[in-house]
Parts: sequence; C-alpha cells; structure tokens
Amino acid sequence: MPVILLWDRAQIHRGAPVHHFLRAHPRLRVEPFPGYAPELNPAEFVWTQAKRALANSAPADLPDLQRRLRQATRRLVRSQDLLWACIAMSDLPWLR
Repeated sequence: MPVILLWDRAQIHRGAPVHHFLRAHPRLRVEPFPGYAPELNPAEFVWTQAKRALANSAPADLPDLQRRLRQATRRLVRSQDLLWACIAMSDLPWLR
C-alpha cells in the first residue's frame, strides 16, 4: 500500500538528499501540492481544533500554555473520528 506524501515543492525539498530518499522508499507516492494552500492541508484543520480548545483562555505562563496545548492535541489523537474529519474537510482531490 502506498504512502502519499504531499509535496509543496519548497526549495528545501528539491535537493539531492530528498530525491535519494524518495528513490530509496518506493512506497512513497509524491503528490504535488501548492506552496500555500491551507484549504488543502488537513494539518490546518488540526490546528483549527487546537486553537478552538485554547480560545478564551489565559495561560498563566509558558508551562501552562504548553499543558493546555498538550491537552488539546491529546483530544485529537484519541479521536479517530475527529482526525478523519480534519482530512475530510480539506479539498484534497482524491477524497471525492
């Protein structure tokens, strides 16, 4: 089963080490991705969920903010339905 790699073609991803890695891992199927396309990126919807969980909060300090962020991301990790919803919300063409 292939692993799909969304590739934004940024300069950092075009070097010889990346191409060597791709040749060494034939299961990777590279799909071109625009440089800036948040509507296509499921990770943007993950961050949206995390931001919602942190909205209207006032962390006392950096450790408190980190704790709150860990709680928000833990909720996502524990919910396959929520993670699949983040993927489904994207405009990825092969999900239609």
